[in-house]
Amino acid sequence: MQVDEKFNTNKIVKEILGTVLGAFVMATGVSLFLLPNQLSTGGISGIATILYYLFHIPMGISIILINVPLFLFSVFKIGKRFFVKSLIGTISLSVFIDLLDNFKPLTNDKFLACVYGGIVIGIGTAILFKLSSSTGGSDLISFIAKKYRPSMELGNTVIMIDTVIVILNIIFLKEIEIGLYSAIAIYLMGKVIDILFEGVHFTKLLFIISDKNEEISKMIEEKVKRGVTGIYGKGMFTNKDRLILMCAATRRDISKIKEISKEIDSNSFIIITNSREVVGLGFKEQNE
Repeated sequence: MQVDEKFNTNKIVKEILGTVLGAFVMATGVSLFLLPNQLSTGGISGIATILYYLFHIPMGISIILINVPLFLFSVFKIGKRFFVKSLIGTISLSVFIDLLDNFKPLTNDKFLACVYGGIVIGIGTAILFKLSSSTGGSDLISFIAKKYRPSMELGNTVIMIDTVIVILNIIFLKEIEIGLYSAIAIYLMGKVIDILFEGVHFTKLLFIISDKNEEISKMIEEKVKRGVTGIYGKGMFTNKDRLILMCAATRRDISKIKEISKEIDSNSFIIITNSREVVGLGFKEQNE
């Protein structure tokens, strides 16, 4: 029991430190590249950028104020662990952005800013995704939306939200180039995340071998909202028939599914592969 408590404590500390690190990397991309050049990657930071230039409100403060109602609304909609990590990530991002805003930007060239800013923010976002964490904003909105509509694709939801906010940036700041450069930053951010997750926006296919199949499949369906299929196979070494769980999932779901499997059965064997295309409920529809 003491070993388990120590393991869980170490894991929680690592997740918190990793969340803070990811937030710091993201804040670096925002404060030293995008914000000084009026650029954004959409989301809450895009709205905060508008408030920063129109009303001179510190970006970090705006991010916290905008996220407050989202966190209040989502407290009973998402898991306690994800809620706490996201809260830490949001506060850390806000504090780091305002601190780094006091430093001189690394470039005043909008093109260089959108390239390096998008890359740096993509690295920070990937760190958070690896830990099943976030910094609130459009990520939190998409997770809440998925609770009400499990078939909704999180990636598409985030893209739609980011697109609308970038358009608002163009309208309020009155420069079409802001939107064009911001689009480049958003594209690069997504590509960096894909690279760090060993894919280019492909769906992942997981095969899980465990003696606790029913518990694992039930938790995946309840917590991740993904369907699980049981495939009968045979262990050639043991010469015994056994059930293998198969689950198609998005990049964002991988960390949560692995965590669920290992928490229920630390000896579970997991294989993760890229799936070029998945058609059906929760993924691409047949007529798309």
